[in-house]
Amino acid sequence: MNLKQLVVMSAVAVATGCTSSQQHTSTPFDEYPVYEGEWVEMAYTPASTRFSLWAPSAQEVRVLLYEKGQGGSAYRMVKMEPASDGMWQARVDEDLKGKFYTFNVKIDDVWQGDTPGLMAKAVGVNGDRAAVIDWKETNPEGWNEDKRPPLKRFSDMVIYELHHRDFSIDTISGIRNRGKFLALTEEGTHTYLGEKTGIDHLKELGVTHVQLLPSFDFSSVDETRLDKPQYNWGYDPKNYNVPEGSYATDPYRPEVRIREFKQMVMALHRAGIRVVMDVVYNHTAITKGGNFERTVPGYFYRTDEEGKWANASGCGNETASERPMMRRFMIESVCYWAREYHIDGFRFDLMGIHDIETMNAIRKTLDKIDPTICMYGEGWAAGKPQLPDSLLAMKKHAAQLPHIGMFCDEMRDSLRGPWGNDAKGAFVIGRMGYAAGVKFGLAGGIAHPQLVSDKESTVPAFWAAQPEQMISYVSCHDDLCLADRLKATLPGLSALEMNALAKLAATAVFTSQGIPFWYAGDEILRDKQGVANSYKSPDAINAINWGRKTSQRDFFDYVRGLIAMRKAHPSFRMGDADLIAKHLEFLPVPASNVVAFRIKGSPAGDSWLNTIVVLNARTEPVQIDVPEGRYWIACRDGRIDNVLGLGTLTGNKLVVVPRTAMIVHQ
Repeated sequence: MNLKQLVVMSAVAVATGCTSSQQHTSTPFDEYPVYEGEWVEMAYTPASTRFSLWAPSAQEVRVLLYEKGQGGSAYRMVKMEPASDGMWQARVDEDLKGKFYTFNVKIDDVWQGDTPGLMAKAVGVNGDRAAVIDWKETNPEGWNEDKRPPLKRFSDMVIYELHHRDFSIDTISGIRNRGKFLALTEEGTHTYLGEKTGIDHLKELGVTHVQLLPSFDFSSVDETRLDKPQYNWGYDPKNYNVPEGSYATDPYRPEVRIREFKQMVMALHRAGIRVVMDVVYNHTAITKGGNFERTVPGYFYRTDEEGKWANASGCGNETASERPMMRRFMIESVCYWAREYHIDGFRFDLMGIHDIETMNAIRKTLDKIDPTICMYGEGWAAGKPQLPDSLLAMKKHAAQLPHIGMFCDEMRDSLRGPWGNDAKGAFVIGRMGYAAGVKFGLAGGIAHPQLVSDKESTVPAFWAAQPEQMISYVSCHDDLCLADRLKATLPGLSALEMNALAKLAATAVFTSQGIPFWYAGDEILRDKQGVANSYKSPDAINAINWGRKTSQRDFFDYVRGLIAMRKAHPSFRMGDADLIAKHLEFLPVPASNVVAFRIKGSPAGDSWLNTIVVLNARTEPVQIDVPEGRYWIACRDGRIDNVLGLGTLTGNKLVVVPRTAMIVHQ
């Protein structure tokens, strides 16, 4: 997420300008007790249900019990008793399965208002009340046998970012549960022309990881009005540990969204695809009146020098990850999704707002569950966080964040043009001055010995300690999709030119030593009608038009071929900075706007020897000098075939036609 998107999120604006609530207590936050026991707010058995809430500044706390998840008055109020380290507890000795509950905290003689708690894991419609459920009843058949698909190294990943509704809402998708979690469980779906859609499309494309846009319970969609089209990306968190109800077939029944989310994960695992969640711990949808603020006022947020809510998120608040219980909240939440829902990775929104210690603590805890669970995020913030720069999980501090990846905006901007100026292109349209940034991305963001600035272009500052830390991409949900960016950059672009330039960009992404990341629908050149910040635009803007899979089949097959080539040949994913420095050699080129490199030898026993990649962004052909030999052609003239090949050539020169890539090997 970035500033352009964030500033328009009116749902969170109510908090901006509010002063901190620390006046509710005279105790400094750093003196609040840190609870170290099991942090479970509702523990159910048929005989009794135990309720717990961490509220160290409270005078009184009570639990209110309801028959329904919405409407009606509480039928019972239960007083909670103080326990150790700021925890309050109560027990009800009867079978409460199917009931709903809220907490209410009294501070300075004022009841703060009902919340489902901080750690609610099951909720009713719209997430206003938590639910008492039997967790054994939420597991679909076969769940206990569900396993993560194998992954040897993070460098083997190919990430595909999708939004639930975008991916399946099109009426010609052939998907029954359009816009729902269950859409990703349906096999055999296709368009009326026979093109595969849904999970079969993902298998055909060959990605290893699906990154889901926010799928936890968020605020902006009214789950009681799902008969009315509503859309949001979901970067407005409400209940962090519950699946979003609008993606479930029945948001009123708490167990349904849980079971269907698990069904989705299990189906993707069976398809050989891991699941990454986009998590948004850096801010909440609202501040005053939200779950955090009504429970422990002021504690979970930072304030500025004037005592107002800090706003490095651009959404009206920023959370205080450095405070022990907020740090623990993030660790507990991430690990809960990994254990309970078998999630395989986490993408952290505006990760630069969080502190380094917290991110490393999450990485360390996930390693104990499964070290192949990935972590990556945006190594920046929308504004200046209220924490010393040296403590923040920014991209420039990547060396202090081992095994945590970050998006490479340097490569993105070098390929397609700078952020904030849609009309200005870069390397793929032949604009000079960006070749060094492309090389930077191809090398995985590491300090490659050949990368030095010259009078033509400047090499970005190195920040990745290892290539697994660099996420290589050209577009994502946030900003223009690839096709729209190319159209904005070159008005009047023909379909053939669009196809050629998009192939050039895709080749750079998938031959990068970083981890390639692809935005859903770009493989069929999706069109969002020029809307960059489409976070609440209608389906007419955001939905993937599956008819384009037929009209753009040539481009789809090219992207699919690049992914297959990368997966088959470890030369493109060496995964080690020393190996890259040793084997990846940038070749001299005769003109600007051309990048050529050779992967010397056969790293990791690759069946290809001395692989050469040339990216020609010029409008005329170029001739590249290469070592003498006989070469098999895998990619040329906008076509790719890494299995049978496209022919051979002998000699010491490659001729690459305009606006194409060429890949050869011995």
